[in-house]
Amino acid sequence: MAEWKEITTLDEWEQLKQQSAERQVLLLKHSTRCPVSTSALEEYESYLAGNPNANTDYYLVKVIESRPVSNQVAEDLGVTHASPQIILFKDGKSVWNTSHWSVTNKHITAVLD
Repeated sequence: MAEWKEITTLDEWEQLKQQSAERQVLLLKHSTRCPVSTSALEEYESYLAGNPNANTDYYLVKVIESRPVSNQVAEDLGVTHASPQIILFKDGKSVWNTSHWSVTNKHITAVLD
């Protein structure tokens, strides 16, 4: 099973943006206070427990606990903040994103496979 890694600092975010020049990254923006976000996290983990795309790295940022990182993600990728929100990016640019109830195993699979 693939697992997501949490980013909590702006330095980690900068490293992740640079890393996206080599491999695409799927990032879940997660609110620990929101039931819709809890559902999105379950869908994300369900995708990772199956047959996730091996050419993708998987990350999570908690939007309340790591607000500066969450805000910088939105600014750098040019994606209006939502929570929950999932963003696929490559070369430091967003190539796909969706939010709220659209963050599903089925939707992630359709985009990544």
